[in-house]
Amino acid sequence: MTGVTEHSAGVGLDARPFAKGLVQIYTGNGKGKTTAALGLALRAAGHGLRVYFGQFMKGVPYGELSALVQLPSVTIRQFGAQRWTHPEDVTAEDRALAQVGLQECTEVLHSGGYDVVVLDEINVAAAWGLLPVDQVACLVLAKPAGVELILTGRYVPERILRLADLVTEMNEIKHPFSSGITSRQGIEF
Repeated sequence: MTGVTEHSAGVGLDARPFAKGLVQIYTGNGKGKTTAALGLALRAAGHGLRVYFGQFMKGVPYGELSALVQLPSVTIRQFGAQRWTHPEDVTAEDRALAQVGLQECTEVLHSGGYDVVVLDEINVAAAWGLLPVDQVACLVLAKPAGVELILTGRYVPERILRLADLVTEMNEIKHPFSSGITSRQGIEF
């Protein structure tokens, strides 16, 4: 049948390194910020790009961990306690884990080992005081030219927002949480 193409595992395209990598932000109160970043990571890996996915404030076993570790060109690391973090219960441990994450992600960004670097929930970490906004801004400003940098999370500080080349806001129109439906394994985590 014309127009139908079957692809097998291991058949990917080899992308060239970026001459100018951009800074992308996925933010807003709607669902889909991390999911969009995961989709970008999957697409990049399919083209042979090397992807680093650093998750701030996440230490629980999200479904994407199992999937991404199967891709040889993707590294995923979590920098969060093994509980859900809320702004009213941020601890010294949360701040320390975020600092460890920021240090590692800064090193990764400058290592030359990755084409795409995703900093998942870093916007929230900055907004809630786990990381100083100035430190996150410095990381973005010092991004090497050939690396695509993606920052996700609600409440993106204005200073970080101004540094982006692309900003996508996920807007909540209707959400199952409003009807009492909690996070579901395989969908929200």
